[in-house]
Amino acid sequence: MNRLPQLLIALLTLCLLTASTGFARETTADQPLIIDFNERFLPVVARHGMVVGPEQLATEIGSRILQQGGNVVDAAVATGFALAVTYPRAGNLGGGGFMLIHLAEGNRQLFIDYRETAPAAASRDMFLLPDGKEDLMREYFSLQASGVPGTVAGMLYALETYGSMSRQQVLAPAIALAEEGIAVSFALNYELATGGQRLRDDPESLRLFFKPDGIPYEIGDTWRQPDLAWTLRQIADQGAEAFYRGEIAQRIVAAMEAGNGLITRQDLADYRAIERPPVRGHFREFEVVSAPPPSSGGVHILQILNMLEADNLVALGHNSAAYLHLLAESMKLAYADRSQYLADPDYFDVPVAQLTDKAYAARQRKLIDPGRATPSTTIAPGRELHARSKDTTHYSVADAKGNMVSNTYTLNASFGSAIAVPGTGKLLNNEMGDFAAVPGKPNLFGLVQGESNRIEGGKRPLSSMSPTIVYRQGKPWLATGSPGGSRIITTVLQTLLNAMVFDMNVAAAGINARIHHQWLPDEILAEDGISPDTVRLLEQMGHKVVLGGRTIGRTESIMIRDGWLLGATDTRRPGGWVAGY
Repeated sequence: MNRLPQLLIALLTLCLLTASTGFARETTADQPLIIDFNERFLPVVARHGMVVGPEQLATEIGSRILQQGGNVVDAAVATGFALAVTYPRAGNLGGGGFMLIHLAEGNRQLFIDYRETAPAAASRDMFLLPDGKEDLMREYFSLQASGVPGTVAGMLYALETYGSMSRQQVLAPAIALAEEGIAVSFALNYELATGGQRLRDDPESLRLFFKPDGIPYEIGDTWRQPDLAWTLRQIADQGAEAFYRGEIAQRIVAAMEAGNGLITRQDLADYRAIERPPVRGHFREFEVVSAPPPSSGGVHILQILNMLEADNLVALGHNSAAYLHLLAESMKLAYADRSQYLADPDYFDVPVAQLTDKAYAARQRKLIDPGRATPSTTIAPGRELHARSKDTTHYSVADAKGNMVSNTYTLNASFGSAIAVPGTGKLLNNEMGDFAAVPGKPNLFGLVQGESNRIEGGKRPLSSMSPTIVYRQGKPWLATGSPGGSRIITTVLQTLLNAMVFDMNVAAAGINARIHHQWLPDEILAEDGISPDTVRLLEQMGHKVVLGGRTIGRTESIMIRDGWLLGATDTRRPGGWVAGY
């Protein structure tokens, strides 16, 4: 697509966002003033195929794969491998994630879990110091911080099982980008200059991501990645065998042995992507299909929607104090349950059916005082459930036939552990930090986690990644997802509510100001677009409201309406793109 119209749309959106003091501001009347979002924010429209992602070059590659006759899975896999080249803060070969697929033929929904696993040698107390405190540097920025990567296995499983193109066809664009080089964008320069400082601590990362004199590549510079091109070519030629048993695996193991890491040849050889049934539930006229454990995202999105289903949310007013109070209180109850009941289902009996049951939601809803905040210290995980004893990225793909992919994958923190494997051009994840190093204590994202998510060899750490597809009248209607650590769930939740309840188009649903509450700490994080009057009313209800600071999430969404594909990239971070034809 032509670059100028998209830039103008993005600039206009940003101007409108910063100019507004609140999209729904409180008034002295009984009802808040509602602003028509659909006239302010407009999606990009296409007819045949569309990819929405966090970076332009990779997103355009996915769109070209569709134009060449590839299906949505081919496009998703091509986009994923390309993001490993163009979006190093989260696009990856050394991380893992989840892919949710809708296939129009047979009306099937499929979920591929390619989350990282703990090395076999990982142990419960591996990140504890002699005094019982966490060794945070080892937990997040050492070779021991890395789980066994799942991205390559997951992408190739999706391609070989549900794609239509060869590995060589799908990886060729990413190989070309790495080999020939890419022009450094404003977004990439900004990310490396401001968020990549820890990369300088690792000699290989310093060599890969900075100029020989140690300064970041400047906007417009050509950045070539020959080591990454070699790695991608190995994968194109030999498949997953190259990464998990071949020369790439040998280089990973050599780095681990040299740096006191835990991943062994056997850990790599044993890794498998897993196809799991997605979680699903109904909210009014919509069916919501989302990520199952080891993600907590789908379970808690459905749980919160169930708690809100009987309320007249439109009458409360979008982003009014009454509406946000109800949201925050529901979020508290769900995140309290997350601390005890969510984990890798292969290691813990996760009560998915009970948590997503509407009767349980009705019981929990009664705990919410409509006029007063309930202190988090008085909220515990729901009882009688068991009938039996920071950086991530998302992109969405769709075609005119109604096929969709919603994919979220991650290195965990921005640039993962910031450690690169010599000779491969790839960064390693720091997903071991997503386990409960000290059950009952908060992790990097402030999430309190329990015994169910303790460290065990072979286990997959609990995640918040929430790739989601919504159906209307039995047909796929909206695909969305977000990065953001613990804020992913609430970001996706509010995007869905904006579209399903308040009838916002896909652009308006994603750009709107958001809040976040995760039980502990007991505070509402609120973006600057929330009205000061609303904040004051929330505080009068007993909420602690933290304003400003980091934005909440970044959605990449596609909506299908009347045969048209409507796409929107969230402008909270620079560089996002919609590519359609």
